[in-house]
Amino acid sequence: MAELATIARPYADALFKAQTADLAGTAAWLDELAAVASNSQLLQFSENPKVTDAQVFDLMSGIVKTALPAAAQNFLRLAIENRRLVALPEIASQFRALKNAQGGTADAIVHSAFPIDAAALADLSGTLEKRFGRKLNVSVEVDASLIGGVRVVVGDEVLDTSVKARLEQMKVALTA
Repeated sequence: MAELATIARPYADALFKAQTADLAGTAAWLDELAAVASNSQLLQFSENPKVTDAQVFDLMSGIVKTALPAAAQNFLRLAIENRRLVALPEIASQFRALKNAQGGTADAIVHSAFPIDAAALADLSGTLEKRFGRKLNVSVEVDASLIGGVRVVVGDEVLDTSVKARLEQMKVALTA
């Protein structure tokens, strides 16, 4: 959604410039707020004209698992007052991109048919870092539809070694 990206950019830039001392901590609480703000019922509640900004703030700050630092509270109040809760996930995404660009890293999502234990994930992470040529922040998502293997997404690059992808390739080859 281009509109949300346009709305989110100044917020992400300002937050990045203001929080350069603690980018990792800021990314953690921003991701948590973004996860809460992506709930459709919360967004519907916040858009109700009978609900005050203070009520929305109290609800969101009560839902998050960790205590919000002063900067996070101020940012959340600003987002609520400016009716930008819907843009919080995009703000978090753009903030992470700025943080990664500064640190020379990238986010990698590994889709696996089965859960991956810590030792195998560390080994896979090392291999992927060599393959993509940069430090990766790896997260795992289980997707049983892959049947086996993994599908790795790093930015706009995809490495698909899943059984599902190979079966699709065989199907195309056989029907061609």
